Formats: sequence, structure tokens, C-alpha cells
Amino acid sequence: MKSKTRIVMSVTFLALAALACQAVTGGGTDTPSSDMPDQSPGSPSSIGDVILSDDFSSEQWGTGTDADSSVEYSNNALKFFVNKDLYFVWSTPNGEDYENVHIEATARNDSTDSTGAFGIICNLQITDTSYYFAVTGAGEYAIGRYTLVDDTLLTNDGEWGTSDAITAGADSYRIGADCGGGTLTLYVDGQKVDSVQDDYYTTGNVGLFAWSGKQADGTDVTFDDFLMTKLP
Repeated sequence: MKSKTRIVMSVTFLALAALACQAVTGGGTDTPSSDMPDQSPGSPSSIGDVILSDDFSSEQWGTGTDADSSVEYSNNALKFFVNKDLYFVWSTPNGEDYENVHIEATARNDSTDSTGAFGIICNLQITDTSYYFAVTGAGEYAIGRYTLVDDTLLTNDGEWGTSDAITAGADSYRIGADCGGGTLTLYVDGQKVDSVQDDYYTTGNVGLFAWSGKQADGTDVTFDDFLMTKLP
């Protein structure tokens, strides 16, 4: 486990703040699970071959617990809990790099903090820089790019946005992301939310994350049914 500090743009109603981060990295292999579908809600109209699918019935993602956060397997799912304000925690399934992929996972949101965000990471670099696709329980979203220099929101002229596709206060969300060919697209519950063009990163690792807001009860999100396929 490792930690670092970065400056990020938080949710619309939060100011720029120093955000501590923690990563946990798994050591699994790319073995598709036979009981996972080739396509599910949150997908584009067509997707390619399955690269990695995981119903979290076996442990391959990175896990760990400290005073500020935890990422642990629970009831055949991967549970993130963050109890420190403005803290970003992510986990990866292995050390592999991927390119031109569609990724999706179901996120059950048990947070009392509506400002907390959660979602998908792609093109994660060894320096922990990446693209991220974020959704909040309040119905907001963002597609962002983090470099060692800054954190840039690529959607809505650098602001978090809202979409009718994201139901505020829902129990769970099927989050999908296209990451390849210079195009980044976010899907929620089978609907396209937004798409941007950016080719700063072209390959890297993938992951899931939780990102706390500024409420004391923290962010509590559980991921299940991870699926990564090759973009057609």
C-alpha cells in the first residue's frame, strides 16, 4: 500500500483541496469467469472479446486496511470504505497494461455522504496518473485526467455535471467506460452520459475507486460484476 497527496477538483460544491490518495494493487491473472455475460447494461451497442471478467468470488484485486480507509472482499464483492475527508482510494486487479478497452462494473452505494464519488480508472501509469470516470450519489459525474502536474476535468468546461441518466440516491449504478483511440466515454445504467477526446495516455492499468467528500460518515461503495472487453 502506498499514499501520496495531490491537488484535485472536487465535486461541484467543494473547493479545490489537497486530496490524499491510497492504492492497493492485486496480483491476479486475466482469466475470464464463465458465468459473466459478454455484454451487460452500461455497454456500448457492441463490444469485443472479453479480456477480464470478475464476479469477485475469488480474491485477485488489491486489498488493505488502515486508519483512513479499507478495500476488502465482502460477500463476493469488493468493498471500499473511506472515512477521511477528501481521500481517494483505488484498487487494481493485476499489474498488466491494457489499451482500447471497454470497462464496466456495478457499484452499490451505501454512503451517507452524497458528495462521495466512485467509478472506473483506465490507462493508469506507474506514477499513479490516469484517466478516471466518476459518479456521485447526488447524480453528478466527471471524466478526468490526472498527471503529476495537475488534475483536469475534461467534461463540462472543467466542472462536474449532472445527467438524467444518473438517478440521484439510487442504491446501485452500472458504470461503464470506453477508453481508447483518444475517446473517453462514460455510461451509467445502459445510457451514454458524456464523451470527450483526449490522447494524453494511450495505455495503462485499470482499476476501481472510491473518493470521499467532506462528510464525517465517509464513503461506502461495493463493486461487483467487473467486465473488461476489447473495443471493436
